[in-house]
Formats: sequence, C-alpha cells, structure tokens
Amino acid sequence: MLEKIKVYIADDHQLLIDGIIAVLGSEKNIEVVGYSLNGEDVIDWFKKNTADILILDINMPKIDGVGVLQYFFKKGLQQKVIILSSYDDTKLIKEVLKIGASGFLAKKCAAENIIEAINVVYKGKQYFSKSIQDKLIATFTNNAIKSNRESIESSFFSSLTPREIEVLKLIAEQYSSKEISKLLHISINTVETHRKNLISKLNVKNVVGLAIYAVKNNIV
Repeated sequence: MLEKIKVYIADDHQLLIDGIIAVLGSEKNIEVVGYSLNGEDVIDWFKKNTADILILDINMPKIDGVGVLQYFFKKGLQQKVIILSSYDDTKLIKEVLKIGASGFLAKKCAAENIIEAINVVYKGKQYFSKSIQDKLIATFTNNAIKSNRESIESSFFSSLTPREIEVLKLIAEQYSSKEISKLLHISINTVETHRKNLISKLNVKNVVGLAIYAVKNNIV
C-alpha cells in the first residue's frame, strides 16, 4: 500500500483551505487529515494528533503562525512546517527559519507549488518558492558586498581562504564561472574547484543554500 503524507492545514480563510484541499485531492500519496482557522485550534489538535507536515499561515486569529511555531519549539516537537503567507519580507523569513520552519511558500504560488513543497519537505529538505529564493539571494548579496575582509574573517567565513572569499563574493553577485575566471585571472577549472569547496565547507547544495545558511546563522 502506498504510504501517504499526512498534511494538516492552518489558515484563516476557508476558501484558501478548500482550494488547497482540492489541489491535493488528486494526489494519491497525500492525505489532508484536518484543518483549522486559528492558531489556538492548531495547537489543540497537535496535542492529541500528529501529521507529517503542517501548512501554516502567519496571519491567523487567537495565536498567529509565529506563535504556533514557537509552541512547537518550546515543546521540542520536530514538526515539519511549511509557512504559507501573503507577506514575504526578509525579516519574517529570517524569523520563521530561525524558529524552525522547513519552508516558506508565498500564497500567490500556493496552487502551483504546494505539491512540490510537500514532497520536498517530507524528504527532510527545505523548500522555498522562487520569489522567496530571490529575496534570500538578494539579502545575502547585498550584505556580502558591504562586508569588509576583517568582518568576514571574524565570522563564520573564517574557515575560508582569501581567494575563496573573493570567489564567494562574485558568486553572490551572480557572476558566471567564465566571468570570475577573467576577473581573478584564474582558469575556469580553478573557479569550479573553489565553488565546490565553498559548497562543501558551508555544507550547502547551491547558491540558494548559501543564502539560506547565512540567514539561519545570523550571518546576514
């Protein structure tokens, strides 16, 4: 029998909940086990029940999404949570990541990306819709450009060599390997080696991972 991913939905708009349920209804490996219209009911439900993934709106009555996340954190519950929100400011994204959210999905992309988000997060990975990824990369880039060598070397990046820091800055500025090669007067193979070393040292998978790691660890 196919193992189903149990999903619980929390949002203050019944129409949105109905829409998500309709989208997920065609997926044989996903089962919606319940929903709530306010944060207090979410907490009450999880006191007695479990779900693989909680899709959680930020702006809800009684207890908002951040409050629900904080409850899970205080109780030590390793609940996978995908934030679903109309708000996508960097401060909010950073806050929910630090508390323990597994992903952040803009409501305008919900119908298009919700199935992918659920499957990715269920496998233990993080998921961010394209607009959120762009914001994280922009935040990382702007702060990386402003940082000087001393501040970088005294931070998490102290494990990087001076050349790796140079390559990291250029990657964050979205230069290609060919462009970095010309700017630093090194071969493309050397650039690729530095890129792989950065990904390995920072324990991420790609440039988006660099940005996410930076946000979660108060580097930006």
